This record gives sequence, C-alpha cells and structure tokens, in this order.
Amino acid sequence: GLFVWHLKSAGARQVLCPFLHLCRAGSERWVTFQYFNFLKRMYVTQHNKDLSQRAKPKSDSVASPFRELQRLDQEKKVIYKIRPISPAHQPLSETSSGEVKLAAETDSSATPVRAEPKDDRQWKEMKLRLEDLPGILARLSKIKLTALVVSTASAGFAMAPIPFDLTCFLLASLGTGLASCAANSINQFFEVPFDSNMNRTKNRPLVRGQISPLLAVCFAASCGVPGIALLTLGVNPLTGALGAFNIFLYTCCYTPMKRMSIANTWVGAVVGAIPPVMGWTAATGTLDAGALLLGGILYSWQFPHFNALSWGLREDYSRGGYCMMSVTHPGLCRRVALRHCLALIGLSAVAPVLDVTTWTFPVVSLPLNLYISYLAFRFYRDADRSSSRRLFFCSLWHLPMLLLVMFTCKKSLLEKEDKGDLPGGDQGRAMEMRLP
Repeated sequence: GLFVWHLKSAGARQVLCPFLHLCRAGSERWVTFQYFNFLKRMYVTQHNKDLSQRAKPKSDSVASPFRELQRLDQEKKVIYKIRPISPAHQPLSETSSGEVKLAAETDSSATPVRAEPKDDRQWKEMKLRLEDLPGILARLSKIKLTALVVSTASAGFAMAPIPFDLTCFLLASLGTGLASCAANSINQFFEVPFDSNMNRTKNRPLVRGQISPLLAVCFAASCGVPGIALLTLGVNPLTGALGAFNIFLYTCCYTPMKRMSIANTWVGAVVGAIPPVMGWTAATGTLDAGALLLGGILYSWQFPHFNALSWGLREDYSRGGYCMMSVTHPGLCRRVALRHCLALIGLSAVAPVLDVTTWTFPVVSLPLNLYISYLAFRFYRDADRSSSRRLFFCSLWHLPMLLLVMFTCKKSLLEKEDKGDLPGGDQGRAMEMRLP
C-alpha cells in the first residue's frame, strides 16, 4: 500500500511541475487571455466573411442653412396681394351672388409683385443738395472744435496788455477760424479709411460719401489761403506765420503720427496751445512771456481733456488703427493726465510773477485747479469709464472758467503804465486812451 501511494504522489508531482512551467513560460512570453481572444476573432472573421466589418457609405452632407437662405434669396420671390373678405353681417343673398365676383377679383388682384433686384440694394452715390451743403461743410470743418479754437485765440487777444482794437480782433478771429477749418478738413481727407472703422467717426461727410474728396480739398484751400492771407496782411506777419505753422503741424505731423506713435498726443497739445499765442501776437505783435504762459495753460489742459476722452474710446481707436496712450500705455495715460492737472496749479501761480495777472488769480483759480486735480487722481486710481467721464466733462467747463477768472484778474493798463512795463508803441496808445 505504501508503494502504491508513493507512485501516485510521484506521478502527480511530475504532472503538476510541467503545467506550472508552461504557465510561467506563457506569462514570460505575454500569452494572455486577451491574446487568445484576439486570435479567436481573427480565426472567425477569416473563415466567416459575413462577420467581417464592412465600411459604411458616407452619408450625404447636410446643406448649410446659410447656403439654403442664399439659394432662396436668389430665387424670384412672388408676393400675392389678396383683398379682405366681405364682413360677416352681409346678407346671405348678397354673399351667395357675390361669391363668383369675389373669386374673380381675387384671381385678378393676385398680381405677382417681384422683389427689388439685388443691384438696387447696393450702395449708391448720394446726391448733394445745395440746402444740405452748409451743414455738411460745418461737419467737415468740425465746427465745434473750430469754435473752441477761436474762443481760445480771443482769450489770448483779450489778455494782451494793450487797448482793445475791435477791427484787429475781428480779423484775427476770422483768420484763425478759417485756418482751423482748413486744417480740420485736410485731416478728415487723410483719415477716411480709418474713420470708417470707428463708431464715433463713421458718419463723417467724406466717409458717407456726401461730398467728393475733390470738393473737400477745394473747401480746405478756399479756407486756408484766405485765412493765412488775412492773418498776415490784415493783422501782422508773425500771427500769419503761426497760423501757417499750425496747419502744417496738424495735417503733416499730428495726423500721420496718430497711427505711428503715442507722441502724437504731445504734438496735438502743441497744436492746441498755439491759438491763444496767436491771439496775443495779433494784439501785441510780439512773442513774450505772457503769450508763452497762455500757451502753457492750454498745453497742460489738453492732456486731462483728451486722455479722459480717449479712455472711453479705446475700442474705437483700436479698431481704427490709432496708436493712443489709452490703448497701448494705459498707466501712462492716467499719470500724464494727473501730472498736467497739477501743472495747471503751478502755471496759475506763475501768472502774477510774469506780471500778467494780479495775485488774486492764483487764489481764486486754486479751487478750480484742485477740483480737476482731484478728478484726475480718481481717474488715476480707479481707471474706469465713470471716473474718465467725470474728468472729461469737468474739463469742458474748467477751461472757460479759468480763462474768465484770468481775464477778471488781468492787470489794468494804468498799473502797467505806472510801472513802465508797456512797450513804446503800446504806451503811446495807452496815453491816447487816457486823453479826453
């Protein structure tokens, strides 16, 4: 019995050891259940063609709704006009007798009305009417900006330390206004492709085609040449030279720089600072410290005014391709606005030192300058549309108020005559004003 048991155990051991060795070799050769399953699928698909995977034909592409709309738009549209049915309270006899008539009228009235052809919906050249021409030319010359330029030139003339000459004042104002109209018209002529991309300027006359470019250039020439001639011959050559230089600076320097560098803002500030200097030189014929002071005040005022305006138009300027501080350097835009608001306080304090105003002017103008400086600080700190809008609207009334206060605090001619500060010609004219 022991011998039989020994044989059985030895046979089981001999059978179990080769099986374990086979499993170990299978695992070493990566023989797995997934591999056997793969071999099974390959065998089935090769011997049974019905079970093999076939490629499905590609379904027809679904027509795009936009193409369908275009196809329908191209087809001829027919609209039938059907007259309304008679009222329900009509007698039965009349309705029964009028059914045939109603059907006949409906068939005859159902005349096809074709939609207007596609060519009629295209852009057409607008016809210019003579009664619309003054308004179009006013928008071409930016009449509001021209009025601001003339007002600052008038302020410079009024601040000059000489007796008021009405004829010279009118000639200087008219010549300055004509020069401004010419510069603004040329500016719009050059910026037509860029203004068409901006919401603020897309309705300008040249963009909409209300007038031709040739007419715009002719209008600019008809304003610029008489304006410079009037300033040169009717006022003095210095004022005429400043007017011609300002047209050149605005059209040939500032306009192309708007798409090249943020330095255009500083060049534009110089353009806006020249009109009060022209008013001063028109009255005195000289370019002295008082003229430079007025130009400095206008120069500094333009930065909070324009930077606050451009902050709300950043998307428009980006769309038009203009290089502005508010778009490319927003931090610098806010700092420059605050910096020049503080500069207005210093310039107002310098006015009595240069003997342009009395010492009352720095005191009276301090609340105005402090308030606009506070709004500029809010704009610098918050950097949002609300603060920029407040600063912009404040700048609209700040400048006329500051110039009005400056005029009321202007030193009288008697004080200047007693000190002997007037030039010889001006002092002689002041003596003539005092004689009975």
